[in-house]
Amino acid sequence: MATATCNTLNVSTRDVAGYLPIENYGMIGNMRTCALVSMDGSVDFMCWPDFDSPTVFCRLLDKDKGGFFSIAPPEPGSCTTKQQYLPSAAILQTRYISEEGVVNVVDFFPRPNEAVTPATKNKHKAYRESQDVYETLKKWLVRRVECIRGQMTLDVDVFPAFDYAREPHITTIVNNARGGDNPQSKTVTFHSRSLKLQLDVIIDCGGGDSTTCPNLIFKKVQKEGMKGEGVVAHFTLQEGQAISFVIREDIPDHVTENITTKILDSRQHDTHAYWYNWLSKSSYKGGWREVVTRSFMILKMLTYEPTGAIVAAPTFSIPEAIGGVRNWDYRFSWVRDSSFTIYILLRMGFTDEADAYMEFISGLVRKTTTEGGDLPIMFTIRGHTDIPEQELDHLDGYKGSRPVRIGNGAAFHKQFDIYGELMDAIYLYNKYGKPISWDTWVSVRKMLDHVLTLLDQPDMSIWEVRNHKQHFVYSKVMLWVAFDRGLRLADKRCLPCPNRERWLGARDSLYEEVMEKGYNTQMDSFIQSYENNTMIDSSILIAPLVFFITPNDPRFLNTVDRILLPPEKGGLTSAGLVYRYNTELSNDGVGGHEGAFSMCTFWLVEALTRAAVYEPVYMEKAVTLFENMLSFSNHLSMFSEEISRSGEQLGNTPQAFSHLALISAAFNLDRAKSFARR
Repeated sequence: MATATCNTLNVSTRDVAGYLPIENYGMIGNMRTCALVSMDGSVDFMCWPDFDSPTVFCRLLDKDKGGFFSIAPPEPGSCTTKQQYLPSAAILQTRYISEEGVVNVVDFFPRPNEAVTPATKNKHKAYRESQDVYETLKKWLVRRVECIRGQMTLDVDVFPAFDYAREPHITTIVNNARGGDNPQSKTVTFHSRSLKLQLDVIIDCGGGDSTTCPNLIFKKVQKEGMKGEGVVAHFTLQEGQAISFVIREDIPDHVTENITTKILDSRQHDTHAYWYNWLSKSSYKGGWREVVTRSFMILKMLTYEPTGAIVAAPTFSIPEAIGGVRNWDYRFSWVRDSSFTIYILLRMGFTDEADAYMEFISGLVRKTTTEGGDLPIMFTIRGHTDIPEQELDHLDGYKGSRPVRIGNGAAFHKQFDIYGELMDAIYLYNKYGKPISWDTWVSVRKMLDHVLTLLDQPDMSIWEVRNHKQHFVYSKVMLWVAFDRGLRLADKRCLPCPNRERWLGARDSLYEEVMEKGYNTQMDSFIQSYENNTMIDSSILIAPLVFFITPNDPRFLNTVDRILLPPEKGGLTSAGLVYRYNTELSNDGVGGHEGAFSMCTFWLVEALTRAAVYEPVYMEKAVTLFENMLSFSNHLSMFSEEISRSGEQLGNTPQAFSHLALISAAFNLDRAKSFARR
């Protein structure tokens, strides 16, 4: 995969409040956690050691108290930066360029080396089986600073803020003066009550003698508002020289006690090889391949490897409107994402990830049907449902956007659409992956029999409103999907289905109901809910994607045409970007404003693409909208949840659903274009 075009930034572009735009960050990860690295060389967000752990660095949500790890020139205006991923790898390179010199800052979380060894079982056979074996994962944050031309002076500032900046810590400088003849890498320790971290420093003299080797002398600094001291240092690198920094837990018996340049070279090589080999599994050969491949890599980084869960986003409380209250925690796995996730992973060749994700979801379904009751809408990365929501009043939020929330109060909302997304995922996995097991089918039957009792109940649906329940059209469509996929699965596999007639009756009555109550004949449009029967909602764009309605049906095309209108004329599209619904007219119990939804825009692209198979006039619109949407990605082809009216990204970033919808839109758009050429 070719590298994305580098973005250029003057390092002094933090605004007067001390924040960078959300799109000015790149992400690195190790399938346990992620870190966001700004274009001015600062790690401004990182939870440790897992996605849902408390933050260690969180300047993104409070510039004074949040904590950060910065490596940058002391005079920001003296150079520009370019940031890109190394080819086919989740290794992020930030480059400082000036007349006097060029320095690369290379950031990554190591991935273990893969080896193939003979299996120990069945030795009595002549054939020897093999198995893949991985080394132990090194939970390190690696930051390598390398001078490749001239010389440059830089500052390093390390200011952790443990437990969401609530917990005090003690900072100890273990090894103050640094030089080329010092073999000990452990330099600074940061000890809080719940977590102990250490900073290792490795100096590479670049072949020179000790007299020209850079020195690093840390001093402790207490910043106002922070619970503990940080450390700062000032150093100069000449061409060929390098200094590397590693954050890891401070434990008594490290396997690697002292880190060397050779060890880091090996870890970087293994990490690059891992990502290259993983991306090589992709079967996608269509258009926009670079953007699609980048989306694959982002989705992989959002995967929690021990369970196969995929978080909706690695961040929390990045606002949907600057200064607004729509600030949520997305570090969990939503059932709603399952259908798109399974479809994308299987169709694009990532079968191992699809198997792991399906095992995670199936296990949760079996547990829920055994215990009885409604299926929770989300789970933690370990499969738990206890996700209490709380507000961190001591944090100011991104650009003053409060409250800052952790946990998610929507965890036990009644959102009945999830049954449709889940059943679609199970059906797709049976079709494109592996046949489902008998135990899974029994769980499916119990679940759908339970759904029969929910048909006449209102819910809070996909947008997780926080006031009164309604009969949302999207939920009714997805309940139809639930029974449709259950019936299809039973027929395809010839599985026993004692309640077939009741399922069939429910499916047909839901269809009739949506067409009667969910469509406003005076507006010629599908509506948001039976109660809000004059409000349109872009979630209906999913209807042809799940085969509820044909994409050329006049009712659907009329709805699409209305959605394409600007909000002031009754539509939901502005500058080629699609809003969920009009928050000025629809009271969802949250308040405040929001941006256009990246996912909904990609849904519109795919809906137009499917319509273009029968009505070619929509093809040009689909391509134009897709290309326009891609222009709103950041310099690394990352998408957050929303796009503001000013064109900046909003909401938690990067969002899995945005990238899943991007891949699906690209796949179907490329396929439709190829079909049209024939």
